[in-house]
Amino acid sequence: MPLPTGSPTNAQLRSALDARTAQMLAHVQQFVDLESPSNELNDLQRSAEFLAGVMTQVLGKAPEIIPGAKGPHVHWKGGDNAKVLFVGHHDTVFPKGTVANRGFSVEGDIARGPGIFDMKAGIVQAIYGLSEIRECEQVEILISSDEEIGSYTSRELIEARALATGNVLVLEPSGNDDALKIARKGVGTFTVDIVGRASHAGLEPEKGINALMELAAQVQAIAAIANPEVGTTVTPTVATAGTTENVVPASARITVDTRVNLPAEKQRVEQAFSALKPTVPGATLSVSGSINRPPMHESAATALYEIAKRVAPEVGIHDLQGIAVGGGSDGNFTAAIGVPTLDGLGACGGGAHADTEYIKVSKMGERAALVAAIVRELVTG
Repeated sequence: MPLPTGSPTNAQLRSALDARTAQMLAHVQQFVDLESPSNELNDLQRSAEFLAGVMTQVLGKAPEIIPGAKGPHVHWKGGDNAKVLFVGHHDTVFPKGTVANRGFSVEGDIARGPGIFDMKAGIVQAIYGLSEIRECEQVEILISSDEEIGSYTSRELIEARALATGNVLVLEPSGNDDALKIARKGVGTFTVDIVGRASHAGLEPEKGINALMELAAQVQAIAAIANPEVGTTVTPTVATAGTTENVVPASARITVDTRVNLPAEKQRVEQAFSALKPTVPGATLSVSGSINRPPMHESAATALYEIAKRVAPEVGIHDLQGIAVGGGSDGNFTAAIGVPTLDGLGACGGGAHADTEYIKVSKMGERAALVAAIVRELVTG
């Protein structure tokens, strides 16, 4: 597709993109039904190739597909000296086979499907939005394959391109009431492994070291690390122990979700996990994990959010809001290294990571126009 030759107003942008809603939705349907669970490398390869095809068709230029240990990343460059980086991910949390049970569907203004809200529709919207403006020549798009499992193979690349471009727009889905996301908690996962000793639970339980008893004590100690007054949550989420009913459990494991608002809490929480001690004589503990996504402070979004609020009425949005949320994204990384970052610019809808996940079809053109208008302001302003 050739680049636009004129310079449409933001109102004209909105009108043009509303007119292309059916095209956008058709690509979203294909993208959703081509499932791409994290760690499923063959599926992620097909997803990356499909996305590269959409970029080539809609933007008129092919991206680079970058191999990764957890699947390929897709990197599109409009040209040299980009001033804006779009960040997103094409992996989803839904297990392989989910599409066979509940693939893409539309009923009225609501479209559903695994990964549609988080975040395949938002990626498609941004691509179409950029196709309507010449300023896309100064934009990069980086869509990773491992965001849902920690971004361990993509973080370095994301940070490098963020520093090179200087502004980051994150295509994660909107918050409540279609709000942008101007702050996020830092996020991490810890695993506590417990080693005891097996013995017969009926004949000689006293010869065992009960890892399940140790697990019960550690769950309470772990939960006490939280500090709700400053927004720090420490939540044991998965626990396993034992092998069969008549054996004293020789091992156990606790998985813990941790989120912090304040950078100082990262160090405190990590030190508290390191300081955990066993309570059952003979049991041993080992702790792994960290808070790998630092908090995204509201100050990182201030300048970009002001631009978004300024251009929003021009594309027909008169109630744009910004909220702080508990979930993390790759925007946490870019904000932490000092790059202005605005999040939640993807699809409007709800139900992320749930069977109820959906988008509002009528909002697709609106959101595509908003991201395009922000880009124009950043490039020309």
